[in-house]
Amino acid sequence: MILAAGRGERMRPLTDTCPKPLLEVRGKPLMQWPMEALAAGGFTELIVNTDWLGAQISDRFGPNPLLDGLPALSISYSDEGRDFGGALETAGGIVRALPLLGDVFWVAAGDVFAPGFAFTQASLERFVASGRLAHLWLVPNPAHNPKGDFGLSADGLALNTAPEKFTFSTIGLYRAALFAPPYCDIPTGNPAGRKAPLAPILRAAMDNELVSAELYTGPWTDVGTPERLAQLNTTPTR
Repeated sequence: MILAAGRGERMRPLTDTCPKPLLEVRGKPLMQWPMEALAAGGFTELIVNTDWLGAQISDRFGPNPLLDGLPALSISYSDEGRDFGGALETAGGIVRALPLLGDVFWVAAGDVFAPGFAFTQASLERFVASGRLAHLWLVPNPAHNPKGDFGLSADGLALNTAPEKFTFSTIGLYRAALFAPPYCDIPTGNPAGRKAPLAPILRAAMDNELVSAELYTGPWTDVGTPERLAQLNTTPTR
């Protein structure tokens, strides 16, 4: 699942007429980078949630885009703006799309730039074998999030409390069971369109040692301001 429903308030005025995931980094829409990386890893069935100017996203990519010679993608769109009048936040959006996602799935934000990240079958297989409910990729803390989000134990568990915390990259693997009781009380498909953040659900599962994590040290940028976007577009590709 590619998360693409955010309004991008901090990116205004750029996002007044263009949805944030379609803003270009190095010649491609931001969200195309994870789409291509997923296709390269053999993950070709995508769900994209939309809200603000969402029709631009579905018009841009359609249901079966061919990207740079990679295997054809099959995209289903979860139009939260059309169905509920606004975005449902991360967990609300995932639960809305759950009937299309299957038991185990990737989630990545369409507005984060991580050009070297590889979505691999090996990672998926390790996660399935682990029996855990989520596996998160953390990154060294950027200047705009100096305190981080989650800790990381020596044996690879994500921690709520730790002397050192890292920033959640937004990239993760999940089981559908995380979005069911006791961690989430929204019915599958989110028929009422409830808004719900992801962090409280993750934190509750962390307390039961059901969330693993690892540190990713490749290039990574949360493209949250026009200045960060401009910097990416003026910095040589690494």
